[in-house]
Amino acid sequence: MSWKWEYAFGAEAAARTAPADFLAAVSQQAEELVRAAEALHVHGRGDEGTDPEGGDIIVSGGMFEYQVVVRSERVYVVQITYLGF
Repeated sequence: MSWKWEYAFGAEAAARTAPADFLAAVSQQAEELVRAAEALHVHGRGDEGTDPEGGDIIVSGGMFEYQVVVRSERVYVVQITYLGF
């Protein structure tokens, strides 16, 4: 298994109605998070520690909240907020 990102919970439903340029900005930043998590957590599925604290990232048009789950090798986008700026 390799590191990936995906929408979780209600973020997937919210993504269906968000503008494409906003979703592209979210996707770009999520890909950066995946690369960082993969470099930082090289043991991935074999990791025995706790998952790092998630966070918020501001992108063009709004923001999103994410969570890294090391043993699943996933970055989950758990909430997106389109503000239109």
